Amino acid sequence: MKINRKDVEHVANLARLELSESDITTFVDQIGDILDHVDSLKKVDTQGVMGTSHALSLTNAFREDDVAEPAKREVSLANAPESEDGCFVVPKII
Repeated sequence: MKINRKDVEHVANLARLELSESDITTFVDQIGDILDHVDSLKKVDTQGVMGTSHALSLTNAFREDDVAEPAKREVSLANAPESEDGCFVVPKII
């Protein structure tokens, strides 16, 4: 797939980028090379290869949920620097 100067200018405009003439020329060549490489990947035989959503098999890293009795309010407030009426007291932030 070939990309031209007009395509690069259009994408730069969408991205709100100001490119110099040399940058546009460089990007036309570089993006063209990238697209040529992507096109070459279409030639790879993928018959019988299962599709994947990740390159590596991932497993859930979360622990199981265990039902437990909630902590008592007095225990939760025991280490608080300051409490009032069963609530934490924190500095006012404006």
